[in-house]
Amino acid sequence: MAINTRPFRGSEAILTLSSVDSRAGTLAEQIFNTEYNIGTVGRVTGVEVTVQTDLEVFHEIGTRQPATLHSGNINISGRVERAYINGALLRLLMGDLANAQQGEELQPIFNMIIDLTEIGSPNGQGGTKVIISFVRFDDWKLVVPEDDFIMENATFKALRIAREEKDGG
Repeated sequence: MAINTRPFRGSEAILTLSSVDSRAGTLAEQIFNTEYNIGTVGRVTGVEVTVQTDLEVFHEIGTRQPATLHSGNINISGRVERAYINGALLRLLMGDLANAQQGEELQPIFNMIIDLTEIGSPNGQGGTKVIISFVRFDDWKLVVPEDDFIMENATFKALRIAREEKDGG
């Protein structure tokens, strides 16, 4: 399979959510497939994904140059910005606690797939997928500016990230 060498634009990307096989995953699937129908998330204006490794640098006395680098913890995080306020992202953060009545304290967990399609490929379906697994939202914000679109913003943390090439035909 060929490796993608083409740059993409945000207009060529699709953000989808998929379920995880657990009670929290079932709750997330109910929220995004049944209650809000956002399996494919609409009105997204920005998605950021960050992978941070906490490299530890060891310095010896008498030199300014590092002697060694040691692998540290890996942290996967990001944010989603959306111009459509319907409660879905807040519900994916809070679970049943987002309802007016007291609910079960189970926080939804899900996968996010950023699908980058290369429309110039032979079959129009080539490109790259970034799969962020075991995602949980950890922060939600509503921004109401005086002279711009109202946006909701949710930050997340995840356990795994992978990239795969799509068959370009």
